[in-house]
Amino acid sequence: MSDKGLSDEAATSACKDGDPITKDFMMQQTMLRVKDPAKSLEFYTKILGMTLLQKFDFPAMRFSLFFLGYEDKKEIPTAVQEKTAWTFSRRATIELTHNWGSEADESHSYHNGNSDPRGFGHIGIAVPDVYAACKLFEEQGVTFVKKPDDGKMKGLAFIQDPDGYWIEILSPNNMVSITS
Repeated sequence: MSDKGLSDEAATSACKDGDPITKDFMMQQTMLRVKDPAKSLEFYTKILGMTLLQKFDFPAMRFSLFFLGYEDKKEIPTAVQEKTAWTFSRRATIELTHNWGSEADESHSYHNGNSDPRGFGHIGIAVPDVYAACKLFEEQGVTFVKKPDDGKMKGLAFIQDPDGYWIEILSPNNMVSITS
């Protein structure tokens, strides 16, 4: 590999056709550990407009899972088994995992992956208008990592959730000029 990263040809060459069984696979969820579920649920629903799809409690292991996504509340089934199958059939959901008691521990925090040692980077949310979304975020007191006109990549932003995870705010139509 050169100091310019992987070439287009090398990237294409590294990609192989999956087994035919994978044709029905999908990206279903990304899990984030959260310290205080009430703060996180408010952020992901009120600030980002997601819907709580389903909550699962595991008392014996002392944790809860909260699945969120961009779905119409009216389409969520009410019967538990149907709702569970439906929840796990949605694309690109967020699974917030809360280990009970972490909200009461002042010293407890989660690594967001953006400081050393680096790892996980961010999730991305597509919006029709980055500037309008960021105006709303600013009015709601959201913490910004990068505002749309900061830095070299104009027209996209990064905000933080209550646990410090980064969320890229992008407009699909703007990405053509940003990535060219």
